[in-house]
Amino acid sequence: MKFKKEIFQIKITLNDSKPPIWRRFLVESNVKLPDLHKIIQTVMGWTNSHLHQFDKNGQYFCEPAEQEYYETIDYTDIQLKEFLFEERDTCYYEYDFGDSWRHKIVLEKILPFDKNQNYPVCTAGKKNCPPEDCGGIWGYYNLLEIIKNPKHPDYESMMDWLEEDFDPEYLDLEEINELLQKKDFGCFSMF
Repeated sequence: MKFKKEIFQIKITLNDSKPPIWRRFLVESNVKLPDLHKIIQTVMGWTNSHLHQFDKNGQYFCEPAEQEYYETIDYTDIQLKEFLFEERDTCYYEYDFGDSWRHKIVLEKILPFDKNQNYPVCTAGKKNCPPEDCGGIWGYYNLLEIIKNPKHPDYESMMDWLEEDFDPEYLDLEEINELLQKKDFGCFSMF
């Protein structure tokens, strides 16, 4: 029996972001969870500098660890289609346990494979990814308030910390897709 290739249309939204910070992307249904993590890092704009995990129905999936504080499942060989089964199925992705960037993942559609399309591909989104290590979503909103006001006592130090102009509205799908195409999601050598 020949395997039917399917494409999953995924929407990922950063929890508690208002207005929502989100991305929509297409990915092959047989992508393994470690590669899905790398794809999420790329489409969202994270730097893969912290630990991460997926959770579904109270079970946690991540890389095998030497010390675990709670029971986790090794996700190394789990394919996305074994994790999300049908349209509107959901799970969560957490990045950086200190800042706790939680994301909701929704399988929006199951589509036929298009041989003329390169996968993965980011098709839509809104807003820039928050900077790493800014204190989670609430720290991010505090940072935005500070950098909007050049008279704020912390303005200069926050601008120095950012090291470059930060535009919370910025999103460049072309740039994201160029990064996605440069990476090999068939192996674990991306980062």
